[in-house]
Amino acid sequence: MALRALFFDLDDTLAVDEAVSHETFAHVAAVASSRFGVDPALFARDSMAIARELWSEGECRPYCRSIGISAFECLWGGFKGESTELTALRNWAQAYRREVFAKALSAQLEKFPADAPEFLPAEFASTRRARQRLLPGARELIVQLASQYSLALLTNGAPDLQREKIAATGLEPFFKAIAVSGEYGIGKPKPEIFHHLVGELGVSVDEAIMVGNSLERDIAGARNAGIRSIWIRVPGSEEHAEVSPDHTITALNEIPAILEQFQAIVGK
Repeated sequence: MALRALFFDLDDTLAVDEAVSHETFAHVAAVASSRFGVDPALFARDSMAIARELWSEGECRPYCRSIGISAFECLWGGFKGESTELTALRNWAQAYRREVFAKALSAQLEKFPADAPEFLPAEFASTRRARQRLLPGARELIVQLASQYSLALLTNGAPDLQREKIAATGLEPFFKAIAVSGEYGIGKPKPEIFHHLVGELGVSVDEAIMVGNSLERDIAGARNAGIRSIWIRVPGSEEHAEVSPDHTITALNEIPAILEQFQAIVGK
């Protein structure tokens, strides 16, 4: 059956995510070094480790895991919404942000200004937003494929944060359907959110293929939904999962050749 639809993940598939977060920690560490005299390399290392640790122990971790909200996203997301889960996350995140940077400062300093744990999270949030960018070739690829296939965007995360990221890409007009896990209360790798997009585009699972960087969520989710998959291996965002993609790539510009090969096979 001919391929008619392509589903794309967002973070570290079309838009740079993990690397930008690391760059942001480095920037905040440089600011902390200039203002408070800390060692910037140690501060960046400590703040990332503390962020992950506090997130993993936090009361909102089950919701974050189910929807796909990372420890680093909790440092800059607004988490707007009136649901019980988003309200709790929004309130928890404020204290979390202060504690991350207060502990990172305390690792090197006995004393620091009282407003530092407020200033540094604000610096992180503004810098992370300002540094959003696409992966190389992402825009060119989406423009090309939009003229040949029905494109959909399938991303895990908080509604307002993912919509903000999508707007920053400038790619929204090229997608015929967009699904954010937080808007449905269910995320990848659950098959239901994949099937929702299949229905919205009016295609069958045999006519779709999923492109994403996460084996655990994108590739396993596609497999759960009966959809073929292309895994883009992005350095720094790799993970281990007991699932094999149909294709593996290291750059987005490899995708057209894979699609041409597939169309040639089904056309025989």
